[in-house]
Amino acid sequence: MHRLVIAAAAALTVLGGTAFAQETIKIGYIDPLSGGGASVGEGGLKTFQYLADEINAKGGILGRKIEILPLDNKTNPQESLVQAQKAIDAGARYITQGNGSSVAAALSDFVTKNNTRNPGKEVLYFNYAAVDPSLTNEKCSFWHFRWDASSDIKMEALTSYMKDVPAIKKVYLINQDYSFGQSVRADARKMLGAKRPDIQIVGDELHPLLKITDFSPYIAKIKASGADSVVTGNWGQDIALLLKAAADAGLKVNWYTYYAGGAGGPTAIKQTGLDHQVFQITEGFANSGHQPAMDFEKTFRAKVNMSLWYPRAVNEMRMFKAAAEKANSLDPVKVAAALEDLKFEVLDGGEGLMRKDDHQFFQPIYISSFGKLAANEPFDEEGTGWGWHLVSKVDTSKTTVPTTCKMTRP
Repeated sequence: MHRLVIAAAAALTVLGGTAFAQETIKIGYIDPLSGGGASVGEGGLKTFQYLADEINAKGGILGRKIEILPLDNKTNPQESLVQAQKAIDAGARYITQGNGSSVAAALSDFVTKNNTRNPGKEVLYFNYAAVDPSLTNEKCSFWHFRWDASSDIKMEALTSYMKDVPAIKKVYLINQDYSFGQSVRADARKMLGAKRPDIQIVGDELHPLLKITDFSPYIAKIKASGADSVVTGNWGQDIALLLKAAADAGLKVNWYTYYAGGAGGPTAIKQTGLDHQVFQITEGFANSGHQPAMDFEKTFRAKVNMSLWYPRAVNEMRMFKAAAEKANSLDPVKVAAALEDLKFEVLDGGEGLMRKDDHQFFQPIYISSFGKLAANEPFDEEGTGWGWHLVSKVDTSKTTVPTTCKMTRP
C-alpha cells in the first residue's frame, strides 16, 4: 500500500511538472478595444500578439510560450481595474497597458495594493505608453515599469529643437483634459518660457478626452489667434480628427506633436498638404535608417498590415525575456529585480537603461517630420505616399530628467 501511495505521488509530480511546463505565460493586455480609443488599442493588441509569436517561435521564455489576454477597458480607469482582476483570475502575473495616464495611475495603485495583500502572487505592470511624469515621480511603484519616454522627457527634447527655429513666434497649445494633457501644457509653457521667452503663447485649450467628433470650432480659434505653430499631445482619434478639421479649414501652421503617427493621423496630414510641417517625437520610426529596425518594420508590415507604432513595445517584450533569463525565473519579484538598471540595445539602435530609481526607461529620442519621401526612405504611412523623415536625434545621455520617486521595495 505504501509503495502504491509513493508511486501515485511520483506520477502526480511528473504529470504536474509536465502540465506546469506546458503552461503559458499570460500577459493581460488592458487597453481600449471599443469606443473612441479602439483604433489605437487594436493596433497595440496586434503588436503584442506579433511580439509574442516572435518570441514563441524562438522557444518562448525559459521554455514557456507567451499568451496575450485581450481585455477591453474602454479607456476607463474603473473598468480597467475590473479587467485587471479578470487577468489575475485567469492566471496572469503580468499586465501591460498604454493608453491613458488616468488608467495607468489606477492600475499602478491597484497592482501595488494587490501585491501587498497577496505575497507570493505578485503581479508586474508593464506600461508602454502612458507618459504622465507623476507615474515615475510622486506616484512611483516598485511594481510599475515604463518603456515610453515620459511627457517631460519628450517636451524637453521637443522644445530644445523648437528653440532653434526662429520662425516660431506664436504658439497655440491644445491638449486633452486629463493628467497627461495637463502635463503637456504645463511643460510646454515652462520649457518654452525658459528656452525662448520671446515666443508668445496665444492660446491654451483643454478639451474632453476622446469625446470630440468635430474639432472645427477649435481650429477656428487657432486661426483667429494668429498662431504659426501648434503644440499638442493629443492621441487616438483626437489627433486624427484635429488634423482633419485643420485640413478642412485650410489651416497652415506647423504642428509639434507627440502622436501624429497614430491611426488616421498620416492620412489627415496628407489632406492638409503640409509637407514636412507636422513633427512627431518618438523612440523610433520606420525610416530611422537603422537596418535591423527597418528589417523588422518590413516583416511586421507584411504580417500585420500596419506600421509599427510602438517600437517601445518591442523593447518591452525583449527586455522582459532578457530579465527573466537573467533571473532564471518568471517570478515577478525576481524579474522586477533583474529589470532594474538593465541596459539594453533598443530596436532603433543605441543603448537604453531602465533606471532603478523610478523604473523609467531612457533611450534615444527622435524628432521626425511627415511628408514626401527621400530615395533612401522606403516606408510610407497608410498608403499616402508620404512618410516620416529624420529631423533630429537626442542620445540617451541627454534625455535624463531627475526624479522625486521614493520607492518602497518588497
